[in-house]
Amino acid sequence: MTMEIEEVSNNYEALPLLSLNHVSLLCRSVWDSMSFYEQVLGFVPIKRPSSFKFNGAWLYNYGIGIHLIENPSIDDFDTIVEPRPINPKDNHISFQCRDVGLVKRRLEDMGMKYVTAVVEDEGNRVDQVFFHDPDGYMVELCNCENIPILPLSSCSFKPRLSSFNRATPAKCGFTENAMMESLSMEMLNISF
Repeated sequence: MTMEIEEVSNNYEALPLLSLNHVSLLCRSVWDSMSFYEQVLGFVPIKRPSSFKFNGAWLYNYGIGIHLIENPSIDDFDTIVEPRPINPKDNHISFQCRDVGLVKRRLEDMGMKYVTAVVEDEGNRVDQVFFHDPDGYMVELCNCENIPILPLSSCSFKPRLSSFNRATPAKCGFTENAMMESLSMEMLNISF
């Protein structure tokens, strides 16, 4: 028996995006945040439109902009008064770097707290360093290029078996395999 699967598409095309342009961040002090993004991450201040009637700054490097918007009452919106712990699973912005060891040494020299993590996949290793900017936004520096970016469709799918009988590891991670398994199950549930 041959089963044909017809690809169902929505009638919408993806928006005509080109690239990520900037990340906008509220900050308590434009000067403190500018100093951090310049001295720690190597961003350069750039001209900001003069029509803005609020304190802020634009910085640029590595093909991305950081737009700082000063809001001294930022704590009024945040229910957490004390600094948040550095948690790699929290929201963050990530930059690739050449030398994770050097990053850690420089952060230590600056007296900055950081947390490290390691991601491994099929013999590839990514070292990650997480730390906060002056307003508690998390930044990651890593060698993420060590893990290739593969479209989900290129991953081999191997169904997970019950906990009594383990399947051999698949070429993609848990999330990718769970998505493929869910898709497969949905396709099998299609009534003909």
